[in-house]
Amino acid sequence: MIVTERTSAMTPHHSVRVESPTERRNPRTLDIDRLPTVEVLRLLNAEDRTAADAVAAVLPGLALVVDRTVRQLGSGGRLHYFGAGSSGRLAVMDAAELIPTFGVRPGLVVAHHAGGSAALTLPTEGAEDRAEDGAADAADVGPLDVAVGITASGRTPYVGGALQAARAAGAFTVLVSANPQAELAPLAEVHLGVDTGPEAITGSTRLKAATAHKLLLNSLSTATMVAMGHTYSNLMVDVAAGNDKLRGRLSAILEEATGRSPAACAEALAAAGGELKTALVGLLADCGPERARSALAANGGRVRPALATAAEG
Repeated sequence: MIVTERTSAMTPHHSVRVESPTERRNPRTLDIDRLPTVEVLRLLNAEDRTAADAVAAVLPGLALVVDRTVRQLGSGGRLHYFGAGSSGRLAVMDAAELIPTFGVRPGLVVAHHAGGSAALTLPTEGAEDRAEDGAADAADVGPLDVAVGITASGRTPYVGGALQAARAAGAFTVLVSANPQAELAPLAEVHLGVDTGPEAITGSTRLKAATAHKLLLNSLSTATMVAMGHTYSNLMVDVAAGNDKLRGRLSAILEEATGRSPAACAEALAAAGGELKTALVGLLADCGPERARSALAANGGRVRPALATAAEG
């Protein structure tokens, strides 16, 4: 993890290019094409294990990013991801999954992918070379926002253009890479350079680098959602019930959180108009939906402080 300070002179475009660790040959897999299938799989599995350790090494920096993101979003900002290739696709998936998982409004977390939506399923690798496209995608980033650039090599022009534009707009900028010496690091206030080393297949960053980036993005968004009150204990209390499976999950979550019977939970949910948090606070604080709803509103939707407020009322 590298934390950098902003200076107006910082530009990545005139840096000395250093080979990314992901582009080096891996001495442990030189004979991978001569091995039985199970041995190939063992090699890949052994390499994959290093991704979690690489993420563990940058957790202090990730904590800084989470805390700042919580403050920015709480002030009306948004979280933007900018990526290309495998890393960009993972960012799109992370952003999309937050809506049903935590009930966040569309547009709070936005993923921008080099080449647009068409590049998600049909690779357009040349799109990542256009810094101007990254700058254009970051045109609506503002000073309350967080801009996270994701690039395995740490030098993708699309990501650089986006970070430079976001930084000029006063946003909090973060670089996620698999290169501790990333060329774009000066454009970010925090650089999370996970040291995953050379890939099992030279340069194939859809392997360890992408795995580490998925872990980082999942941790960033999940920890942010927890801090913003979208969970009670380890339960998803803002889950968007958009299908029968998820509607059934509301009752199951309520039963798990309160220890009440299915009938009591169904009755509380109905009285709360289907609002899981309202029903939860009502059951745990032994109060009606209006008091529960008011307590939640007074505490930014966070269940634990709302329980204390409801009990006092």
